[in-house]
Amino acid sequence: MRALIFAGILAGSTVGGWLGAAMDHGNWFGGWSILFSALGALAGIWAGYKIANNLDL
Repeated sequence: MRALIFAGILAGSTVGGWLGAAMDHGNWFGGWSILFSALGALAGIWAGYKIANNLDL
């Protein structure tokens, strides 16, 4: 279960940071990038937990 949650955090924060940087004209340390990275990490935690529960891990 922990591995899926960590994978979700990694994937979610990466995609969220990339989308935030795209909105902020390539600024990886801008407010949008940090916000979307945090939101993506939370979504990754939720997705990893749901997937682990569906697989009965």
